[in-house]
Amino acid sequence: MLLAYRCALASERVTAAAVEATEFPAAADRHGVVSVPAIVANDRLAWVGSVPEKAFVEHVHRVSKSLP
Repeated sequence: MLLAYRCALASERVTAAAVEATEFPAAADRHGVVSVPAIVANDRLAWVGSVPEKAFVEHVHRVSKSLP
């Protein structure tokens, strides 16, 4: 989660938020989260599980460039 916050600080096109899935099950259900950690990008489940930092940053960069 710290890396997501760092990405958000580095770019105005990126926002980050941590949600405790067990405390907010409606949010988890809305995004298809069934296990944690889970990363949601553009309101869609991007991946579940641990991701190497480089892959995470590359994905965030790619997604942020595709935004209007």
